Amino acid sequence: MRALISVSDKSGVENFAKELVALGYEIISTGGTYKKLQDAGIAVIEANEVTKFPECFEGRVKTLNPYIHGGILHRRDKQSHLDQAKELGVEGIDLVCVNLYPFKATIEKTDDFEEIIENIDIGGPAMVRSAAKNFDSVIIVTDVADYDTVLDNLKNNTNTVEFRRDMMIKAFEHTAAYDSMIANYMNGRFNDGFGEYQFITGKKSFQTRYGENPHQKGALYEFDNHFTKNFKQIKGEASFNNINDVNGALKIASSFGDENAVCIVKHGNPCGFAIKGTLLESYTEALKCDPVSAFGGVVAVNGVVTKELAEKMNEIFLEVVMAADFDAEALEVFEKKKRLKLFAQGGTKLVMSNDSHDFKHVDGGFVYQNADCICDGEVHNAEQKSELTATAQEMKDLEIAWKVAGLTKSNCVVYVKDSAMVAVGMGMTSRVDAAQCALKKAKEMDLDVSGAAMASEAFFPFRDSIDAAAAAGVKAIIEPGGSIRDDEVIEAANEHGISLYFTTVRHFLH
Repeated sequence: MRALISVSDKSGVENFAKELVALGYEIISTGGTYKKLQDAGIAVIEANEVTKFPECFEGRVKTLNPYIHGGILHRRDKQSHLDQAKELGVEGIDLVCVNLYPFKATIEKTDDFEEIIENIDIGGPAMVRSAAKNFDSVIIVTDVADYDTVLDNLKNNTNTVEFRRDMMIKAFEHTAAYDSMIANYMNGRFNDGFGEYQFITGKKSFQTRYGENPHQKGALYEFDNHFTKNFKQIKGEASFNNINDVNGALKIASSFGDENAVCIVKHGNPCGFAIKGTLLESYTEALKCDPVSAFGGVVAVNGVVTKELAEKMNEIFLEVVMAADFDAEALEVFEKKKRLKLFAQGGTKLVMSNDSHDFKHVDGGFVYQNADCICDGEVHNAEQKSELTATAQEMKDLEIAWKVAGLTKSNCVVYVKDSAMVAVGMGMTSRVDAAQCALKKAKEMDLDVSGAAMASEAFFPFRDSIDAAAAAGVKAIIEPGGSIRDDEVIEAANEHGISLYFTTVRHFLH
């Protein structure tokens, strides 16, 4: 039996090779892997002894040779293949252990195109694909985490076709993700990120309890381990909808830096938000906006959850609490809630992965775009269009309202008072309806909107929403501007003594 080992990531390779030798394998290797194994005192055959051809072109060609690929690819169940292998002097290779040149690490550390090109693996993917294609006879290993599993199967005589098939699938996933990364990088460098093909790849983080509905299956796939880097699920089994709500809550709560932001989300939309002196105060104020919708909702806490805050949260049924972290006493409190799921980042404040692009499925495909960003300076750099200037508190309320509106389904209008959201209307076909629906809900909750700031993520096409806001007592408004009737909107604000600001940036979210 023979094994070919040629790895970029050499962690654990010495022990793996030693174990294979003990099981009766001859080891073939190349380049740095060959030297490492040889230095470790492991009997190893250099690849050029098999290929009968030297490595050449500064290592660009090592294993692209019929003695290598013939040894991997010939079928052991066909006598004609066995006869031809014997005739050609091709010996079988029964295990291939390959991981690829570090293309991702290279593009993260340098913009030198020559170095990047040299870190595109050619022989590695070819061997991986050859071994995967012939999985009926050959074991393909592409992940150092699988070394022990492979050895266990060999030692216990459980090297079954089903095991090799699983390794084959993993191998093709590996080369597909590698090629996709290269193609996306090249399109990003030369085609502004929008080539003829767009490849979206993610690694499964975990299976969700179910999809949007119990009859659907679902799973979370992540880019570059961003989700599991940022969050550890420390209690419960999340559903597809939980993850969607977690995403919406995280975006809003984390967009306020080090402030004590708490966001409550239901069905992907915020139903409560506040920034107060403590996280407990923030949660208490956020809950006042819509305690009915908050039942069964998701809470994002931009900080560490304490016992006191946990006890307050436990007063109602919540699906998920996500936070920078939880102290030990808080976890003890939450342990009483069997259906509650907890996510923690392990830090002091929430952070986002800040993906560069996003996409949405449509029938037959997907639409793909640069990710939207609500920049911190959009409110403070906004153009004052009214005669009246907002106070410092009103500017703070405008900032909160603007960020929440920009991260909520359009059409959206948000009302904020004393750093707490008091009303929100979202997902409406009419901006007027969104504004009026928010005010109606605030009235039902007995919340005073007078003195509030209001934000709309897109321009008001008519003055009617300004008139309605004035009737409710709104004192400051922020919107992008850009309507052909902006002058009418500005005139209405001045008539009602409302400060009005245009950001010139729209944040539709559909």
